[in-house]
Amino acid sequence: MAAKIKKGDKVVVLAGKDRGAEGEVLTVLPKEDRIIVRGVNMIKKHQRQTQTEQGGIISREASMHISNVALKDPDTGKPTRVGFKIDGDKKVRVAKRSGEVIDG
Repeated sequence: MAAKIKKGDKVVVLAGKDRGAEGEVLTVLPKEDRIIVRGVNMIKKHQRQTQTEQGGIISREASMHISNVALKDPDTGKPTRVGFKIDGDKKVRVAKRSGEVIDG
């Protein structure tokens, strides 16, 4: 199945403690159905000091389930579902809310 959300997409969080937040997709983990979004679902991690890195408590993004985010519509800026359409000889993603082609 083709990926509905890809790295670099702008998404809106639909559920969880960061509901309503927007961010860019950093990583997609398709086998686990999880996603990492810049600046969303931040956690504190205790980092051990190594020869190359400073130790202490660091903040980083944790993964969240892919069903908790929706693609941000390029036209309206609201959350939208994603569909697919054949454009010439290419298969492109389409925003269901506005009908706008997402990548193409």
